[in-house]
Amino acid sequence: MTTIALATCAGFPNLDDEDRLLIPALAELGIAAEPQVWTDRSVDWSRFAAVVIRATWDYSDRHDDFLAWCEQVSADSLLLNRADLVRWNTDKRYLRALQGAGIPTVPTLFLEPGDAADAWHGEVIGEAPELVVKPAVSCGSRDTMRYSVRESPEQISDHVGRLLADGRVVMVQPYLEAVDTSGETALLYFDGAFSHAIRKGPLLALGVEGERVEGLFVQEQIDPREPTADERAVGAQVLAAIPGDVPLYARVDLIAGPEGTPSLLELELTEPSLFLSFADGAPARLADAISRRLAR
Repeated sequence: MTTIALATCAGFPNLDDEDRLLIPALAELGIAAEPQVWTDRSVDWSRFAAVVIRATWDYSDRHDDFLAWCEQVSADSLLLNRADLVRWNTDKRYLRALQGAGIPTVPTLFLEPGDAADAWHGEVIGEAPELVVKPAVSCGSRDTMRYSVRESPEQISDHVGRLLADGRVVMVQPYLEAVDTSGETALLYFDGAFSHAIRKGPLLALGVEGERVEGLFVQEQIDPREPTADERAVGAQVLAAIPGDVPLYARVDLIAGPEGTPSLLELELTEPSLFLSFADGAPARLADAISRRLAR
């Protein structure tokens, strides 16, 4: 029987409930899947036919180490998704490239270490009444905060300044009202084919110290969703703009802009929750995609 590893973190050594659904689906195809903690130096990654990145949700605290691990595993096995794609996708400045490719994206101002902490004012943000501040390398909404521009300008600058002082690139985005009304739409793709979609409810409460996340991620309100034709069209556009070969899995997170047009919030290619329990057949579709990669 072919054996693969499902890479996870020490906080979830046996994966989460969603990812564990993949194990029996792979077994049906004659593929044994073992959860393995990516930081465990005793693991011999070369004994696996493939290593599929799943719940490596602590990578942002050790970004350089994680990228080095991806390169190491790529030399010993088949890493999914690819190491070069992980390097590109774990720094959210990839949004610049996708915006340059003509994809509608949420307006984003990037501030680099050395920039002034109050440089978040500007054309990119416009007259947005609320802003979201977060680092360009992060996951699980850690170090992320929603602010009122009128009531909290000093707090915004303080948050930006702390991140910049820590040597991190900072993202500043307008908080879009659609998050509180229709929520985000996340489109899930396996091997380039659309699988299913979910709705993500509001995550950041105004005025709450949301950047102080306990654990590896903020809990989300998730429901199944049927995407609109416009959302499917933007999702296909995003997928076509991904550099190199089609990834094993991709999650395209969209939010309606002021004009109602779906805009890209994030493209998740590294360790996204895939919400396998929210659509019939989703675990089997991902297992089939993995099986096809092994057969190539």
